[in-house]
Amino acid sequence: MLNRHARGFFTSLFTPLARWLLRIGVSPDAVTIAGTAGVILGGLILYPLGHLWWGSVVVAFFAFSDVVDGIMARLQGRSGGWGNFLDSTLDRLADGAIFAGLTIWFFTGGRDAAIGTAAVVCLVLGMVVSYARAKAESLGYQASVGIAERAERLASVLLIAGLTGLGLPPVVLFATLVLLALASVVTIVQRMAVVRRQAMAEAEGTGI
Repeated sequence: MLNRHARGFFTSLFTPLARWLLRIGVSPDAVTIAGTAGVILGGLILYPLGHLWWGSVVVAFFAFSDVVDGIMARLQGRSGGWGNFLDSTLDRLADGAIFAGLTIWFFTGGRDAAIGTAAVVCLVLGMVVSYARAKAESLGYQASVGIAERAERLASVLLIAGLTGLGLPPVVLFATLVLLALASVVTIVQRMAVVRRQAMAEAEGTGI
């Protein structure tokens, strides 16, 4: 949902930057890799040290590379299989770094096993949400449905984790992670249901 509504705004905002990067010889792949490295830095170094605010700021800053590299590829007329594959693969690494970093902090210096556990659950379910869509598309089905797409999950956890670093009661972060986990479960079920409908319709159409 957030992806669809925000895409036009961010495309307009970052197109000048994308054009400038192309002019100086930076490739979309380089932006993708640099952005992922920055997210991993924030997620696996700053979060485990307890710097939740600055970790969220760093992750959010580099996460916008996900928009910039796509704009650059389109401007070059290179929107294709390799770029999509690289982007999707590195997105999984970035997501893992964010939730793993929170897990490490709250199981160690943060001393809140409930939040640490919730972060692990979100990490696992988030991977399943993404895998369900990727697998469906590899089989020729559409599964871009659900109430907890990647943009919503990341925006929620970054905002609340950052505010927790500024003094927001940790219980708010716990509640946010629990809601994200529930939303992820709903999204997985939605994607399974829509793929099942497509598969059944395909089977009926072929007389299987």
